[in-house]
Amino acid sequence: MTGNMLHLIPRAVRPPMNPSTPEDIVRRATAAFNAGQPDEAQRLCEKGLSQTPGDPMLCHLLAAVLFSKGDVAAARAPIEESLAKRPDNAAVLLLAARIFRATSDFDAASKHLDRAIAIAPQRDMFVEKARTLDQAGLTPQAREAWRAILKTIPQHREAAARLGRLAWEDGDHAEAVSLLERATAGDAPASAWFNLGLARQDLRDHAGAAAAYRKAIEINPDHAEAALNLGVVLQDSGDIDAAMQAYARAWRMRPASFGLIAQALTSAPHGRLWLDEESLRRALRSLGG
Repeated sequence: MTGNMLHLIPRAVRPPMNPSTPEDIVRRATAAFNAGQPDEAQRLCEKGLSQTPGDPMLCHLLAAVLFSKGDVAAARAPIEESLAKRPDNAAVLLLAARIFRATSDFDAASKHLDRAIAIAPQRDMFVEKARTLDQAGLTPQAREAWRAILKTIPQHREAAARLGRLAWEDGDHAEAVSLLERATAGDAPASAWFNLGLARQDLRDHAGAAAAYRKAIEINPDHAEAALNLGVVLQDSGDIDAAMQAYARAWRMRPASFGLIAQALTSAPHGRLWLDEESLRRALRSLGG
């Protein structure tokens, strides 16, 4: 029988348990968040902070949870409180930078990033710095930051995608295609495929542009610009029936694009003419599917 006995710890010597310490609440909240329960994680953090106001770990975790839920404005207060008590914590500085960038406070984001990089330089910090410069409209600095990342990590698709877009904006379409093809070599967002379509279209590569626009639409079925541009390249390549299908799709997604569609159809060599706008609307409506 001894093999099946429960070895109970006498009450007098049982180790004390306190499930409400900040450390324990952080563990429980983190487990809830990782289990796909952000609301429970938030509840636990808020409960912990009601018991231990201003605890820097709980403030950090609460800010991270709120940020992940898209409540960026609410995330600022707890991350600032965590920063006040742990100003040299690289993880807190990085999260603060992301939150401030999301609220367009680029100066504060850059300040926190510079501090984080000085303390513990990591790849994510340099990427975040490039994003911040990019979003702030500091194009020359952003370009150099993305170039440094791509030089260090040649397979970095986000850096290739951003540099490709910047090359296209500069009118260097061949360089843009080269970079964007690198960016789309693996999993890539619809925006990268759309930009590749733009660059190929400017090089008169209609088939390549059409393939890129179709991929963008496959990833994001609501990409009206991709559907409209697909219609243009199909029309330019002489496939007017397929172009009309693409135009109809673009019009369904964005009715305001009707003027651009009408202009494209009447100005290109392979266009069609309608007696009036309503005739064109009926034709597009008939392709609605």
